Amino acid sequence: MTISRNISVMAQGASSSGILAGGYGGLGASILPTTAGNVLFTADGSVWSSTAKIVQGTSVAPSGTAAASFTSLPSWVKRITVQFSALTSATASATMVVQLGTGATPTYTTSGYTGTLGLTFNATASSASALSSGFTINTGYAANSPIYGTVTITNLTGNTWMGTMSFGRTGTLMSGVGGGIIALGATLTAVQILSSANYNGGTVNILYE
Repeated sequence: MTISRNISVMAQGASSSGILAGGYGGLGASILPTTAGNVLFTADGSVWSSTAKIVQGTSVAPSGTAAASFTSLPSWVKRITVQFSALTSATASATMVVQLGTGATPTYTTSGYTGTLGLTFNATASSASALSSGFTINTGYAANSPIYGTVTITNLTGNTWMGTMSFGRTGTLMSGVGGGIIALGATLTAVQILSSANYNGGTVNILYE
């Protein structure tokens, strides 16, 4: 004789109205990450929300200023990708660096970066320079030559962050790769791309996760 039984299984804390709802060890509320690409996320385990897996900032066009800044980064951030497109300065000697900031009104760390940037010019000549004031993306070799690339900043441990730079420049041809490290005195809250002379073109944005 064969006996058939229908068994309905529901995950602990789940309900028919949403996943991981209150009761039985659930999250306390029905949460539905209805936005494509979102995941359930909590910074401390007490409050959960539907959060973009990778958060995109608001793009900045820094023409006429010397810095493009992104502030109020959440404390849970472990990776930040700084993107820059067609950044230019009319000053041939302009140096551009990515710097990390701490505090609600950010104080940017302007020294103590350790690492190297390597540059190749027209696929033949090359040079290298040590990092100091930030993760360098231009060392001032040409005016009005657009720079395109990324700086990826990742958390090593505590308040210590690694940076890797990769970019190319048109006009006066150049490419650059490099990497470095900085130990901050507090939790990272901001990043900026700072130029020693005002930008006169380009767009900057960040992704963080």
